[in-house]
Amino acid sequence: MEYKLLISLSVEDFRDKYAGSLMGAAWAFVQPLMTILIYWFIFQVGFHSEPVADKPFILWLVAGILPWFFISEAIAGTTPVLAEYSYLVKKVLFPVHMLPLIRILSCLLVQLFLVLFTILFFACFGYFPDLYYLQLPYYMVYMVLILTGIGYFTAALYPFLKDLQQIVGIVLQVIFWLTPIVWDLHMMSDRIQKILVFNPLFYCVDGYRKVFIYKEFFWSNWQMGIYYWAAAIFFWIAGKNLFRKMKVHFADVL
Repeated sequence: MEYKLLISLSVEDFRDKYAGSLMGAAWAFVQPLMTILIYWFIFQVGFHSEPVADKPFILWLVAGILPWFFISEAIAGTTPVLAEYSYLVKKVLFPVHMLPLIRILSCLLVQLFLVLFTILFFACFGYFPDLYYLQLPYYMVYMVLILTGIGYFTAALYPFLKDLQQIVGIVLQVIFWLTPIVWDLHMMSDRIQKILVFNPLFYCVDGYRKVFIYKEFFWSNWQMGIYYWAAAIFFWIAGKNLFRKMKVHFADVL
């Protein structure tokens, strides 16, 4: 029964986020589209970026920035989730450990709609779904795993460190520009490339581009794949353990 409660609260969380606004849930999709248009204008119109893998730059950009919308929204949204649901935290019988996952799944709903939009967007350019698209759930599961771990970690610390939300915002900006989302990894020297690929979140961006742009299967570089999954599991275990240890203090500080 717990999974039914999880799904129900995730949908409710998604609705509540945009409740009362004029455009409602449409804002969940308008903001990403505007972000894409801004970066497209800067890099395509301003810097005259060239096509990548014989595909227009806009397609390469969309494929890379798509998982980032999920990553950034999930981490930023999960951090204050205990404070936002403090009335549930103070209920003795409520499974508090579900709250970060509720926010993650709420963000996943937006990601699913954006993935559908991306598939249709690529089709408009003549690139239709193929076998490589079947890898999308694989990368989504990876993101849910690692983001849940990070979410448990930041959510557990937020009640004791109110500045954490601002810190997370700054860290996300740094990670965004250090991850080859709007710029090509091959612009850097081989030495820098070897360092940047160890960013576990790079696996998500590179994975989506393998699906939509480069047409490669995830096992093409299975050695690094093992590293990325090990990192995701480490984040999940560490975050879950910290959350469990701090849980007894949540009701007192909220």
